[in-house]
Amino acid sequence: MAFKLQIVAEVERGELTIAGAHRKYGIQGSHTVGVWIRKYGILDAEYTIPQKAMKKCQEQRLLELEQKVLLLERQKAVLEKQLEISDKKVLFFDMMIDIAEEEFKIPLRKKFSPEQSIDSLKLTKKQ
Repeated sequence: MAFKLQIVAEVERGELTIAGAHRKYGIQGSHTVGVWIRKYGILDAEYTIPQKAMKKCQEQRLLELEQKVLLLERQKAVLEKQLEISDKKVLFFDMMIDIAEEEFKIPLRKKFSPEQSIDSLKLTKKQ
């Protein structure tokens, strides 16, 4: 009897799950511990969930969400800075190409005409 009460107490305190009690103590029947809990336990069977699986209180979830928001705001700021740098690089490279085209009188940008793209599509379809 003391053995059964000890297992029931461990499960009710959340130290073990029902399946964990079966494994730890080598109890063969799959429903044995559940029967003991209903017979000798203080709590209902629905309250025998281990503490890890219990739902977090609302305040704790709110704090976690606030932390996630702060993290996302930091990530957003970093990404905005990277975007700003990338935009400046694009403008810089565009200006460099313009200067090179003017100085060397060579068209560096490839210009596609609509006829070229249509003809190339026809060629790839025939093959």
